[in-house]
Amino acid sequence: MMKRYLILEDGTVFEGTAFGGEGASVGEIVFNTSMTGYQEILSDPSYCGQIVTMTYPLIGNYGINSDDFESIEPAVKGMVVREIAEFPSNFRNNATLDELFKIKDIPGISGIDTRKLTRLIRSKGSIKGVLTAAGEDVQVEEVVKTLQATVLPSNQVSQVSTARPYPSPGRGKRVVLIDYGMKHGILRELNNRDCDVIVVPYNTSSKEILAWGPDGVMLSNGPGDPKDVEECVEVVRELLGEVPIFGICLGHQLFARACGADTFKLKFGHRGGNHPVRDLVTGKIEITSQNHGYAVNEETLQGTRLKVTHSALNDGTNEGLAHLDYPAFTVQYHPESSPGPEDSNYLFDRFIDVMNATRKEQQHA
Repeated sequence: MMKRYLILEDGTVFEGTAFGGEGASVGEIVFNTSMTGYQEILSDPSYCGQIVTMTYPLIGNYGINSDDFESIEPAVKGMVVREIAEFPSNFRNNATLDELFKIKDIPGISGIDTRKLTRLIRSKGSIKGVLTAAGEDVQVEEVVKTLQATVLPSNQVSQVSTARPYPSPGRGKRVVLIDYGMKHGILRELNNRDCDVIVVPYNTSSKEILAWGPDGVMLSNGPGDPKDVEECVEVVRELLGEVPIFGICLGHQLFARACGADTFKLKFGHRGGNHPVRDLVTGKIEITSQNHGYAVNEETLQGTRLKVTHSALNDGTNEGLAHLDYPAFTVQYHPESSPGPEDSNYLFDRFIDVMNATRKEQQHA
């Protein structure tokens, strides 16, 4: 068993045991509080460019299966765990977490104090870090200097979006799904409602999207800062009022910016399957799955035609918006619930209802 170091840009060093790929990796260090769902997390394209720390102490205990991937190629830069299960037990298990990471050449580290690391992130905010090559002896001061001078990439959406359109046929409503880094759980929920889905690249023009004749447009989740993809904001602005819109996570932020609001970077983000959100329309509390490092600044909603529909109970940040004039609504969290609770799954039904109502209005116009 080879050692590996996790070195942070502030000079903090964690020594642990290497698993997965043998090479080094640099990324933003974040943490996720989910107790299960590590396979969905490692394959969520929204983690592109990030090294994920799992706060639950035992990871890998039910192995890896062929059904729970959220993308074909994991975009995560690495994983940090307290203890990795070497002998998983589950009837669907096809491989261990270590075996998958070796195949995908993704580095991981186990045996470190993940509680200490999480407290550090909560105190200082998300921070750059490097997972060193397995078994490599390093000069910490040199690594820290290099890390501090490193500028992390800002083109994550282009890295994880589909390169060309493709269909996922159904006999119901036609939905164009703009892929900013889509989790396949979103596509699954639309398919479960028999939607005729066309998945398109992030940089598809509004003219091309409308040419498909959609009943609605889905704005997917995705990685990074919404300010890095201003061309996507313009497309959403052009679609607004032309077709019903439902946005999730990054799609929510792009929608807000398209309507004149602003976004900001959270100190350490929301990542986990246990985040309480209040529906301000019904007053109900939903336990939600979340993964985002940016949020909509509610102070900038004044003067827009947006109303707040959902709010985070932990810190009061914005979790949902609806347009006052057009059939368009968005949420910051993940109603496809993969991984996580299914409290918010009804939002896909709401999207179907909005498309049906809009079509009836058009027919009677």
